[in-house]
Amino acid sequence: MIEYSRTTALVVVDVQNDFAEPSGNLYVSGGEHVVGACNAEIVRALEGDAFVVYTQDWHPESTPHFEKDGGVWPVHCVAETWGAELHPGLLVDGPVVRKGTNGEDGYSGFTMRHPETGEETPTELQSLLLDRGVTEVVVVGLAFDVCVKATAEDAVRLGHLTTVITAATAAVELESGDSLRTEGELVAAGVTLV
Repeated sequence: MIEYSRTTALVVVDVQNDFAEPSGNLYVSGGEHVVGACNAEIVRALEGDAFVVYTQDWHPESTPHFEKDGGVWPVHCVAETWGAELHPGLLVDGPVVRKGTNGEDGYSGFTMRHPETGEETPTELQSLLLDRGVTEVVVVGLAFDVCVKATAEDAVRLGHLTTVITAATAAVELESGDSLRTEGELVAAGVTLV
């Protein structure tokens, strides 16, 4: 059980229709069940006076991130569409950090990477956490083996004690075994899994 306080941030990653709804363009199996688990953590975090912040994929219609434009992913979370909206069942009580807005790969909530040059640019997430005095980050949301993983790894790299609540996430499993590999990589990076 996580002990939330003013120096803790709960980062709710990409709980959006395209990932959490079975009719979404990049549905994560079990994504709809993650919404309730995230809400339970959001309530606990707010009760503990923690900072709750959300990330949101917000892509243009064409980007090298998408398979149709040379990337690996089907079109998803296109800005101003139903698929990009945060899930209607999600309790939203905090700022939203959008990523991938200019066609970058927006895996981590902290950084975006140009899909062709590899150049990384920060999002506003780290500055929001620093402004609040956050030292510990708890990560939930979608998907465990992609954006949750990248966000947690960046949180550790940036000096935060970092925990992922596995019951409040689900994996894409692009390849069989991705979840197990992700668990090992996160632990090796210094992330605590609960």
